Amino acid sequence: MAQPHPLENYTRFDFTDGPWTRPVYRKGSGPAVIVIHEMPGLHPLVVRFADRVAAAGMTVFCPSLFGEPGRPASPGYALGEMFKAVCIRREFHVWKSDRSSPIVDWLRALARTAHAECGGRGVGAVGMCFTGGFALAMMTEPAVVAPVLSQPSLPMPAGSKRRAAAIGASPEEIACARRRFEDEDLSIIGLRFFEDGFVPDARFETYRRAFGERFEAIEIDPKHAAPAPMKPHSVLTIHLKEEGPTKAAEQRVIQFFRERTGVGWVDSPGTQD
Repeated sequence: MAQPHPLENYTRFDFTDGPWTRPVYRKGSGPAVIVIHEMPGLHPLVVRFADRVAAAGMTVFCPSLFGEPGRPASPGYALGEMFKAVCIRREFHVWKSDRSSPIVDWLRALARTAHAECGGRGVGAVGMCFTGGFALAMMTEPAVVAPVLSQPSLPMPAGSKRRAAAIGASPEEIACARRRFEDEDLSIIGLRFFEDGFVPDARFETYRRAFGERFEAIEIDPKHAAPAPMKPHSVLTIHLKEEGPTKAAEQRVIQFFRERTGVGWVDSPGTQD
């Protein structure tokens, strides 16, 4: 018997801003959270995480930026999509250490639209792996109030000390985030496994220097990762166990979204959940 498609309970629509049009899958009700998938695409374990965010009282928006939506992840599939992203696609800056990827403009517009439709205090956003740092750069959009960086892998370190310490955002984007964190009492979460070559120690140190106590680092011993064909990397998806530190990390992220976006919040005084 055929398995149901992971996205069968989602509503698909195309979203256009600037030069890009991408499909987006939507589910749930309540304030908006944008779940930006990892390599190789919007695979079933990313959808599982989105399902859990929706079940916690939020509307998830899952854009498909590369890959085939719903297709299971595999090493071969991931390598193929990585090659396309590195060598062909122009909406991603894979090697640049001091600027975000062009597709972030499209994501900011999606966040603005999602907030207008869903209400609440603002929008949550989580990037993963290749898109891991995008939620930080999205902070120049005022609607974004809950950024999460899961195993942020750009720029690709590839033996460069400069890129290993870089966070794939421009000085202007970093300054905007710092200002908003202080003025609006916001914060940011970063997740990774120790010893992950795609997310070097130096990168998390840069986040700490840039944002101080506003940066909440969740760093997990790789022995707690779920078994998978690849080394521990994907905290919220492929390497998530249903118990222990990875599960606690998932629950912390979902609670962060609930608190910051205002689940149960009504746009009038005295009605906060």
